[in-house]
Amino acid sequence: MKLIHLSDLHLGKRVNEFPMLDDQAYILERILDIVDDERPDGVLIAGDVYDKSVPSAEAVSLLDDFLVKLAGRSLAVLLVSGNHDCPERLAFANRLMEQRRVYVSPVYDGAVRPVTLEDAHGPVDVWLLPFLKPVHLRRFFPGEEIDSYTAAVACAIRHMPIDPARRNVLVAHQFVTGAQRCDSEELSVGGSENVDAAVFAPFDYVALGHLHGPQNVDGDRVRYCGTPLKYSFSEVRHRKSVTVAELGPKGELAVRTRPLIPRRDMVELRGSFEQLCSPQVYDTVGREDYVRAVLTDENDVYDALGRLRLVYPNLMRLDYDNCRTRSGAPELDQADVERDPLELFAGFYEQQNRQPLSEEQRRYLAELLETLREGRT
Repeated sequence: MKLIHLSDLHLGKRVNEFPMLDDQAYILERILDIVDDERPDGVLIAGDVYDKSVPSAEAVSLLDDFLVKLAGRSLAVLLVSGNHDCPERLAFANRLMEQRRVYVSPVYDGAVRPVTLEDAHGPVDVWLLPFLKPVHLRRFFPGEEIDSYTAAVACAIRHMPIDPARRNVLVAHQFVTGAQRCDSEELSVGGSENVDAAVFAPFDYVALGHLHGPQNVDGDRVRYCGTPLKYSFSEVRHRKSVTVAELGPKGELAVRTRPLIPRRDMVELRGSFEQLCSPQVYDTVGREDYVRAVLTDENDVYDALGRLRLVYPNLMRLDYDNCRTRSGAPELDQADVERDPLELFAGFYEQQNRQPLSEEQRRYLAELLETLREGRT
């Protein structure tokens, strides 16, 4: 059974106010080229199909076109909603789409039923688990203690009628403990979203979405395929790809990747204004690439953004890194970047007020951060 694993398309996303729809349309065509070359039995899309819960008409049209083209290739398409998606909108007309073998996870109702595919080795049960929070499970299982994301996902899996003698594949959208984030992803307060990889023990392959960097969490068996495009400058060094997972007889799994080359790359350039305007630098960058320029000049350069855009038309961001900027505010190191927002604010509050947050203030702030993270007002 050959499956292509995708996730985090984020259709409709804007990066530094630059619309990405053209780049997304281009990369989806490259994915279709890979599908034509690999001839898989199915395509797994592990959430965050859209960038917003209410996507633009252009984003919806782009997904519609992609799904129609996939469905025309006589394969199964299996898709779950992520934390950026509205599960109700994404699941609209899913029973009609199943007639074309496009399976979309329904809104979670306490029961998950498999989509069964067949190959020469027998059946493969594919389980579609949309992004879950503890609150989603408590209403259906009031007698169980569900006090964490691990407990929530474990509860959902425990109530799936999984046959351990068959091959089982899970498509899910969660943050698994030990995986590496980048700054284009939403951070939860205190790492509360973490799910222990041990809960995925019943599955032969777990196709995950949520994180933008391709990576394994528990060998090849539990894997994030990453985004098809770079969506922040923290992803500059990522090598984007699609994952190809091949299941043989029960217990046999082979995982590999196919590279994705974007229409426009994302690059970071560092040096003086004069250096960045020299052929030695700009000849190394694609004319249409998205650029972050970090100027090391000690003095501000007049109209640096406008003048650099004559050389780099898709200059997204301009920063200075010099003695003045470094002394004006402490530069965050990687440890600071990885700290959760609550602890960062608590440190700032104590520095400004010369006293720590009270327990009541910490509880209020934790609730406020969680509300903001979830997009509620």
